[in-house]
Amino acid sequence: MRTIGLIGGLSWESTVIYYQIINQRVRERLGGSHNANSVIWSVDYTVVEDLIFAGKWDEVGEMLATAGVQLEGMGAELLLICSNTFSRVNDEVERAASVPVLHIADAVGAAVSAKGMRKVGLLGTRFTMEEAFYRDRLAAHGFEVVVPESAEREMVHGVIFDELVRGVLRPSSRDAYVRTIEGLADQGAEAVILGCTEIELLITDKDTVIPLLPSARLHAEAAAEFALNG
Repeated sequence: MRTIGLIGGLSWESTVIYYQIINQRVRERLGGSHNANSVIWSVDYTVVEDLIFAGKWDEVGEMLATAGVQLEGMGAELLLICSNTFSRVNDEVERAASVPVLHIADAVGAAVSAKGMRKVGLLGTRFTMEEAFYRDRLAAHGFEVVVPESAEREMVHGVIFDELVRGVLRPSSRDAYVRTIEGLADQGAEAVILGCTEIELLITDKDTVIPLLPSARLHAEAAAEFALNG
């Protein structure tokens, strides 16, 4: 079994999901009391949050690349950036490391393609919903990606940074997300990607009219599969 290296703390609230899902999948496959071989490098979220809002992505890339190299030195044979937004610097981590770096958008895109879906909605931070680094990576898997209108994008973004990364889960925000997802369904979306790893702390399939695709869970499951099978 290969050792998984998690670049976490982006935020730690969702890094917990990764650790839980990876270990659950390994135990399901191997049985007994098995769990994954893994190491975690957890950054201070406030530091990187300040950098991205200042547009200092080069510094973020350097920081996460250093984390990746440190994890590799600790025995990691696969790296994950435990975030959609911070996958913007996935290439920088890949250049610094000599082990594979599993891109979260590829894990999500593969899951969408496997379901045969042609059009899906996307929720996430403003960076994820509006910039090309994530949407283009998804589109390369052969389906159309739609996002909410501007005002709803701002709402979704605000809830993530003002509430979810701080562990705050408000019913009013859940309701607002549900309405936004209904709007994406009206645009023809067959499912909605929860393209921020914290969103799946707030909302589940039980709340919505169309299926949800939780990015953290899909990313973690892909990592467990790689660790077990390569």
